[in-house]
Amino acid sequence: MMSDSKVNSPVEFSAGDIYRQETPTEKFARKSKQDPFVPIGIAGLVVSLGYGAYAYRSRRGMSTSIYLMRLRVIAQTAVVGAMICGVGYSLVSSTLKKDE
Repeated sequence: MMSDSKVNSPVEFSAGDIYRQETPTEKFARKSKQDPFVPIGIAGLVVSLGYGAYAYRSRRGMSTSIYLMRLRVIAQTAVVGAMICGVGYSLVSSTLKKDE
């Protein structure tokens, strides 16, 4: 049995239980099923940073620090927008489950 300081659930494990380490790909797939908007936020971040790297060449006299601050705001907006959509989705789905 595991100590209560690590796990607060009443689950007991026998000595014969075999544990397998989860690979990063399996963990990402499992987390994507639990929270589908996290990969969307990551994709939005990657796309905005890719666009920023491409557009950096044609910044036309804008200083690098100002350009990078604007790029940071765009990237954060993509991630926060995905988080807001995820929270809204969770609220709607939990409300619909309560109604059933």
